[in-house]
Amino acid sequence: MTDISLLDDGYFCRASSFDSTGGNKDWVDIQSGETYVPLVFTGCGKITHIWTTIGEHESELFALRKMLIRIYWDEEISPSVEAPLGDFFGLGFGIKRPFENIMQSASQADGRSMNSYFPMPFKKGVRIEIENQCNTPVMFYYNIDYEKLLTLPDQSAYFHAQYRHVMHTQPHERDNTHLSLNRTDREDLPAWYPAEWERSNIDGKGNYTLLEAEGEGHYVGCHLNIDNFKVGSNFWYGEGDEMIWIDQPYSDIPRVWGTGTEDYFNMAFCPQKTFSSLYHGLTLYEGSNCGVPWGRKNSMYRLHVLDPIRFKKNIKVTFETGHANLLDMDYSSIAYWYQVEPHKKYPSMESVEKRIPRY
Repeated sequence: MTDISLLDDGYFCRASSFDSTGGNKDWVDIQSGETYVPLVFTGCGKITHIWTTIGEHESELFALRKMLIRIYWDEEISPSVEAPLGDFFGLGFGIKRPFENIMQSASQADGRSMNSYFPMPFKKGVRIEIENQCNTPVMFYYNIDYEKLLTLPDQSAYFHAQYRHVMHTQPHERDNTHLSLNRTDREDLPAWYPAEWERSNIDGKGNYTLLEAEGEGHYVGCHLNIDNFKVGSNFWYGEGDEMIWIDQPYSDIPRVWGTGTEDYFNMAFCPQKTFSSLYHGLTLYEGSNCGVPWGRKNSMYRLHVLDPIRFKKNIKVTFETGHANLLDMDYSSIAYWYQVEPHKKYPSMESVEKRIPRY
């Protein structure tokens, strides 16, 4: 916002699905298995805003998880952005619902209008691809706003976004024989404190990895989706600490070690009510519907716009899946960061069948 009053050499442009005949067919039909390119541009510039919505067949469940977005900067071979379309805009599980933060929104009706305001500069060019992995055609609407520029500041970094997913986090076995699980020697602990929480995890083995990047840049946030599919167990995911390694061997103690998952997302004491704010929010909570606190699907976000986590060589962002990785759950995420190229190649995108959420 500090730059909004400044004049520069930018030339505003838009790539759009508008009907060039003057009619009202303002969408593109993307056939099943087809990849469509809404924007390809050679030269220096910056994407300032992306708006899109889709019209899917009524039989096509979770289309936002089946469609993929990829963005390539400066003729690179490996995409810097690769994610399901919904996850990229903050709609985990492919489920539409309204929310808004300082960089994104899913607006009325019912979260179907998706927006991104992440600035995305490039020096030589950009290519955006949309792949339809649905079984049926999809109506794809879009406006992509960008500026043609003469130059970029030397310190400009490239926007990156990566989707990850683990269907079973699987409880991690540890050698805790040196620990006492009998709390008679821990007078500092309250009576309700579970003995399992005395188990230790200092190496991060078994943690869910949200981001692993190499190079120089800064991490600016994420959406995390947790499916507590074992609802009868009444598992509480929030004791899983964030553990972040920055410019150091992963065998070391993480430089950033938090107090719990909900604490990292700027919440506290077992949140059970959805909300969205500028930098953090809980956008999906199914515990009320399934009758088990924190049961089934939970989605949350945290943006590091004012407090980016900078790295010079590497970064690894992880979360325990419950305290000391005791819980078996379904975790998926989208991480956002900026860095200089080249970037570490992403893991292969999983199949459509594995991306579809449990129900």
